[in-house]
Amino acid sequence: METTNKLKDINEVLEFLYQEFPQCFKQKEGIQPLKVGIFKDIAERIEGSEKVSKTQVRQALRKYTSNWRYLEAVTKSEFRIDLDGNQGEKVEQEHIDHAQKALEESRAKMAKRKKQQRPRQDSDAKSFKKKPAHAAKNSPAAAKPAKAAAPKRSGKVEPLPAGEVKVNNKVKVKLGQALVNAVITEVNKDDVHVELVTGMQVKTKADSLYII
Repeated sequence: METTNKLKDINEVLEFLYQEFPQCFKQKEGIQPLKVGIFKDIAERIEGSEKVSKTQVRQALRKYTSNWRYLEAVTKSEFRIDLDGNQGEKVEQEHIDHAQKALEESRAKMAKRKKQQRPRQDSDAKSFKKKPAHAAKNSPAAAKPAKAAAPKRSGKVEPLPAGEVKVNNKVKVKLGQALVNAVITEVNKDDVHVELVTGMQVKTKADSLYII
């Protein structure tokens, strides 16, 4: 019995998109913001494909649109493109602001990880040698209370009614402490898939959706 050559690795799925839609998906140079709703277009084009599933495409899109090069393209490009590379809708300022914020947060996390990876044993040892135990205990730094967490902002947002959890409805989705505009692309029992303004695909729950 003949077996299908199903792709498994997410990078292989991305390679599939590069080959199938070369005017749209780029590896490095020429990256442009994707049309809002492009997942639906891809799903229609690959209908019946034995190589990739819609779930894999969604995962690949999430990786592609969270890449620094893509986020930079959103902040610098005037228009989005469709699967054939045709110019589409204009990139709205809201989308630019969101991409810029995501880019800054991603770079900050990367810098923090690198800082945490640096060995600190030597510096700690030198610090203990310079300061006697009683001095360290009574130092202002030791007595200084922990910095209080910044108060959370409270805004008036209304949860999305259950009857409005429908494909193509525009909503706000909660990501961490932020509310981001998105479009519902799929509803699968308790899981709701949305497409953010940057083009990123995210799986969430209905209780994380709010009226736009």
